[in-house]
Amino acid sequence: MKIYTRAGDEGETGLFGGLRVPKHDLRIQSYGIVDELNACLGLCAEAAPASTSEILRREMSRLFDLGAHLATPGDAKSEIKSKLPFWDDHCLTLLEGEIDTREGELEPLKTFVLPGGCELSARLHLARTICRRAERNLSRLMGREPVDERFAAYLNRLSDWLFVLARTANAEAGVPDVPWTPARGG
Repeated sequence: MKIYTRAGDEGETGLFGGLRVPKHDLRIQSYGIVDELNACLGLCAEAAPASTSEILRREMSRLFDLGAHLATPGDAKSEIKSKLPFWDDHCLTLLEGEIDTREGELEPLKTFVLPGGCELSARLHLARTICRRAERNLSRLMGREPVDERFAAYLNRLSDWLFVLARTANAEAGVPDVPWTPARGG
């Protein structure tokens, strides 16, 4: 099988089930941003210690599943749902548990923090911002057509999880979070 098909040369792409839509379609943008987030998590995983890399890769697999669901219009949903179940309550409770555990090990926040500190933290903050963009775009898609609302809850929790992972990366590197201080002109 060749990597190129030439099917998208005129600005359209296919969704699961065969429907062709413009590449700027909101659904395409939604799973495209999820794919971008996934690539960024791969970059994070390469810089992370093994235990963090492992949980990042777990969520990368879940994001790939989410992308498949977003690439599936409503009339093709039953086929993909039977092949690729995405959701169970464990998705959110797992992230929430990991957030709570890690936050309990961190110094309480006293101010907003800027992305950075150590390199892994900066990468995780970048992933967090891409996750928020994916969430905003999914919200627009949800306003246009039916989309499982749990996907939005997952992206919302994932961005919180990435924020805590970024702070954890700094703590593990012995580097303080970068506090935000308002700019003073000049």
